[in-house]
Amino acid sequence: MKIAVMGAGGIGGYLGGRLAEAGEDVHLVARGSHLAAIRESGLRIESAHGDAVLTDIHATAEPAEIGPVDVILFTVRLGDVDQAARSLKPMVTADTKVVTLQNGVESKDILGRHVDPAQIAAGVIYLPAFIKAPGIIFNPGGVRRMIVDRMGGDTVMAAFFAACERAVGIDAEPTDDADKTVWAKFIDLTAFSGATSIARAPIGVVREHPETLAFLRLLLREAIAVARAAGQDFDDAHADRTIDFFMTLPHEQKSSMLVALEAGRPLELPWLSGKVRALGMEFGIPTPASDAVVAALAAYVDGPPEA
Repeated sequence: MKIAVMGAGGIGGYLGGRLAEAGEDVHLVARGSHLAAIRESGLRIESAHGDAVLTDIHATAEPAEIGPVDVILFTVRLGDVDQAARSLKPMVTADTKVVTLQNGVESKDILGRHVDPAQIAAGVIYLPAFIKAPGIIFNPGGVRRMIVDRMGGDTVMAAFFAACERAVGIDAEPTDDADKTVWAKFIDLTAFSGATSIARAPIGVVREHPETLAFLRLLLREAIAVARAAGQDFDDAHADRTIDFFMTLPHEQKSSMLVALEAGRPLELPWLSGKVRALGMEFGIPTPASDAVVAALAAYVDGPPEA
């Protein structure tokens, strides 16, 4: 397959590298020093699932250089969705499928302003991966699960799932209920990101202290409440199941928002706890824990505040 990765950072770089390693025709859209390093020395993946070095993978800053593709893996950060979506047109044909793997619950709607919604396959990914240094993607291991809309058995999507099956370190699952899948991750990630970021600590620290564990559970309950109000079917037991899952994560695992906070990068706060807060206000649901996360991190949304 000819696959473009729009936003070849941690997640996109890992997926694109693994698919290229498996023999697919992969083209990365990246920028800055990361792009320069890939062009000069290739893309390197350091992972508990096996290392890889892709010396001849194609990388560019201009989607127009890639041309039409079968699949676009859309893995840009939430704040860049609209701008990045505007540049997709040269890669899209009537048969192209855009697999969106953003956090939050708004990506498909934003993408749908620029791409036919019938060509968008909403999905989620559970994979710790980040840029260790320009041109180097680090994945410490752990969960590597991707769940994506099968789009009624569409042939392009079927070929994409087959490509993922051939690749090392990717567990791709088709779903017929993409909306609930996206909302489930929104609930879980919002709580995970909010608790670890406000505590400035990995999940192991959060779950070891009764106060922070209770705060994590409250964040989950608030997100479930607003999801229900938005028409999604989640029961109270979802919070218990999610806490049980968090208990299995490596002690040192951090949310991507905490990693961004520590690195001085912009945060996805407006689309996570900020979205819970906004939905709570819309539906008349109190969200005190989410309000606290927003208040504590608001000054860092665009990077570290000036002293």
